[in-house]
Amino acid sequence: MLEVIPVQDERAIEDWRRVHNAIIPVDPLTTDQVRERTTRNHLEVAYLDGTLAGCSTVRPPDNGVITIIVRVLPEFRRRGLGTRLYDRARAHAQTLTPQHIETIIWAPNTAGLDFALANGFVEVERDGDWIVLRR
Repeated sequence: MLEVIPVQDERAIEDWRRVHNAIIPVDPLTTDQVRERTTRNHLEVAYLDGTLAGCSTVRPPDNGVITIIVRVLPEFRRRGLGTRLYDRARAHAQTLTPQHIETIIWAPNTAGLDFALANGFVEVERDGDWIVLRR
């Protein structure tokens, strides 16, 4: 069973951080940095049968563009978890009436790039190892 919860307590903050740092090891975050992100972004963490499996971020609109980022730990991929997290994040984003939705992928994360492209995102920018996609 998949359980997705908003990041509101210390356990969820630490779990969200663990997933982020596992997927993006070149940009590790501290617990305090994640705690600060909860004040401006909508963060969720996902557990499959009680085991940490992924997380998501919805950043508020900036010039009509909302950023959604979904991360699923490698051992949980290709089971539909990313799609379920993305659908939840997109539903939340729609309440903020965006003109566009973007995502940002660390280029070495080819699974993340494949997921974004399969979900209708198109590359709009590359900045070093970061790829910005929009739909």
